Amino acid sequence: MKKIILLLVIATLALPPVINAQSYSYNFTTGYEGWAGDFADYPITDSIFYELQFIRTTLPTPLNTNKYALKITGNNHSDDLFMFIKRKITGLLPNTKYRLSIDVEFASNAPTKAYGVGGAPSESVMMGAGASIIEPLKVKSDGYYRMNIDKLNQVFPGLDMDTIGHVGVSPNTTLFTLINRNNFTHLFSITTDFNGEVWVCIGTDSGFEATTTIY
Repeated sequence: MKKIILLLVIATLALPPVINAQSYSYNFTTGYEGWAGDFADYPITDSIFYELQFIRTTLPTPLNTNKYALKITGNNHSDDLFMFIKRKITGLLPNTKYRLSIDVEFASNAPTKAYGVGGAPSESVMMGAGASIIEPLKVKSDGYYRMNIDKLNQVFPGLDMDTIGHVGVSPNTTLFTLINRNNFTHLFSITTDFNGEVWVCIGTDSGFEATTTIY
């Protein structure tokens, strides 16, 4: 993910709506900026086999290699690998319902309308975004790491995450290209905790049984 913009607006039934917006933007120029990454839906003993990596680094060529991004990559041997980043958002009104708008700019080299292993390299790798009161964490369950939140399940949204598109760029893509995904047409609703905090989560759920890498 190269750039993330979050906009939180108090939800209200009044017409016109009463707006009390807070906007947050991250481009990772100075560091991770509070974001952390992790993986789930893979066997507890197979992290090396899955080639999992999350790191802040520069963009790949032919993009501007002077710009920084969060790189996340994994080899999906389970047909269901979940790769995600998360951040706590603070300073909101406590116990208040907000609508969350998320705009993610990221670099991908996944071609659309292409055949892949198990599924397509683009249309079978869905991106989701949402929020939860509890911190999104992987937990051990029957020999696998699973998520403690109700995330997306490939094309199907969960209570804590909604789908915002796939990672595909265009047909015959071979080079990393910057693209955007957002939830502008279906804002996510979340009620803050008593401290005025929520956890934002953005991730990909894959049915493509090979390597997916995004910045």
